[in-house]
Order: sequence, then structure tokens, then C-alpha cells
Amino acid sequence: MLEVLGIDERTESVYRLMLRQHDWGAARIASELQFSECEVRESLDRLAQLRLLRDSLQDPGNVRAVSPEVGLRLLLQDRESNLLRQQQQLAEGQAAVMRMMEEYAGGAHRERHDVEYLLGIDSIQGRMEELAHRCERECLSFMPGGAQSAASLEASKPLDQDLMGRGVKVLTLYMDSVRNDQATLNYAQWLTERGGEVRTSPTLPIRMVMFDREVVLLPVDPENTKKGAALLRGPGVITALAALFEQIWESAGLFGTDHDKERNEAGLTPQEAELLRLLFQGNTDEIAARKLGIGLRTVRRTMSDLMSRLEARSRFEAGARAAQRGWLD
Repeated sequence: MLEVLGIDERTESVYRLMLRQHDWGAARIASELQFSECEVRESLDRLAQLRLLRDSLQDPGNVRAVSPEVGLRLLLQDRESNLLRQQQQLAEGQAAVMRMMEEYAGGAHRERHDVEYLLGIDSIQGRMEELAHRCERECLSFMPGGAQSAASLEASKPLDQDLMGRGVKVLTLYMDSVRNDQATLNYAQWLTERGGEVRTSPTLPIRMVMFDREVVLLPVDPENTKKGAALLRGPGVITALAALFEQIWESAGLFGTDHDKERNEAGLTPQEAELLRLLFQGNTDEIAARKLGIGLRTVRRTMSDLMSRLEARSRFEAGARAAQRGWLD
């Protein structure tokens, strides 16, 4: 009944029981509802993400269910706000499409379009070669997805060699997880030896290659870059993406250092801190693994270690304790 608010049937059952039995723990709830204790803790984590649980003032260390009048009303308001926002974005998108159609219909068969779609690896590679050949100052790249394929690395080598040979500044951002892949490490070493600069970050937003801050290539489908790419021009999108690159570049770790092993004041590596942030935002283990470019087992093993260090029995408790300690700042 509450699935529209992001509450599945099992989690709703747990919530309803907690509203009646304020002092029951996970084990007793599991016994009463005939769920496993692990399933109950997953539901408790979900309720915490939805702000339907709060710390008990009477019994520190335990949690209480927030009343439906408060908790569900806030969820409903959030849902309504999201719907209004989506409707506004849709209206803006429709208006933008109409403007583009009017411009095109009005004789806009221009030699240079703001957007150009490239379908297929061969088409993308050919256009990349043209853009790299014309590039005069700098090439900025986001390379997410963790370890890069051997084919991708080999295809990039002639282009990077040509760019650096002509004095073009080549800045490349990989993910921290590539530090565990020898082939990608070798390629990064090859780049730096020839004048390129390489840094790594726990996560990257999207695959991107930008030439001279005038044109940028982005995937049509970030989940499957083989589907095609969009070539974009225009000061608005270029300025925004260049600023995003600079922001991540400044906080990224230098290649050739043990950035992925460095720890902050809380004793967390960059990857551990990012994993906590992703899971606290409600991302699943699978999504977190994809964004970090690491395996699902690694995510679960790392989270288990973090829960042990926090002396937490559930992810909700781990999130609460991490927030109290300032680990999520």
C-alpha cells in the first residue's frame, strides 16, 4: 500500500509492528513476523533512510518508529515536491525541444550544429581522431568504470601520443580502483612519462573527453558507452563541465602516490569515505560498486569492516554512528 512512497510490503509490516511495540528489537520483530533477522535489519535500514525511525530518548542506543502523522506526511510532501520538480523539468525540456525544432525549421541547416550524435565505436573513434588532430592546447578526460579494457587503452595510445608530441596538455582522471589493475597502471605510467598528468578519484560522474574547452564528447547512455556518443559545443555546457573537471581534479590523488591508502582524520581511505556517503544516501551495494568501479564482494567486505570499526550491528546504526563521529562530513 505504501510502495508509492518507497516502502515495500515487508518494510511496511516492520514499521506497523514497531508503531505498536515500541521496545521490540530486531530479533523479536523477526520472530513475530516470521522474517529472518537479516531481512528485518534491511527493513530497519530502509526506514532509517526514509526518516521513519529516530533514536530513543528513553532508551539510548535503540530506535523508535516515527508516527505516521509526521513521518508519512513528510514523505508524501517530498514525493509531491519531486513530482512537481519533474513536471517543471519536463515542461522546460519540451520548451527547449520546441525552440530547437523552430530554429531547424527556420533554415537552421547549419554547417556546425551544437549537438552531433555518433553511433557505433568506429564512428566515435573516427571523430575522436579528427578532434585530437585539431586540438591545440589541452585535452581533459574523465575515465570512470574502474579498470580500462586492453582494447580501449590501445586505441587511446596513438591519439595521446600525437597530442603530447605536439605539446598539448593531457589531463586524465581515473578512479582509485584502477590502482589495483596492472594494465591501466602501466598505461597511466606511460602517459606521465610522456608529459601527461594522471590523477585518481573514488568516483567519477561520467565518461568525458573535452578538447580545448570548445567541444566535448559524452556517452549517449552512461551505462553502455558502446551505444553512441554526443558531441556538444556551446559555452554553457562546456563551462559547466570544465568547472566540474577542475573541482574533481583539485581534490583527486596524484598518480604514483598511495592516495588510495591515505587516511583522513577519521582513519578512512578515500574509497571508504565515499562508500559510506553513497550507502548513507540510499544507494544499494550494487550501485555503490558500479560507481566506485569495484566488485560487489569488495563493497560488502569493506562495509562489514566499517561496521566492525563503528561497533554497529546494522547499517542504520553504522550510519548514525558515522554521522555522530563526523565521518560523513
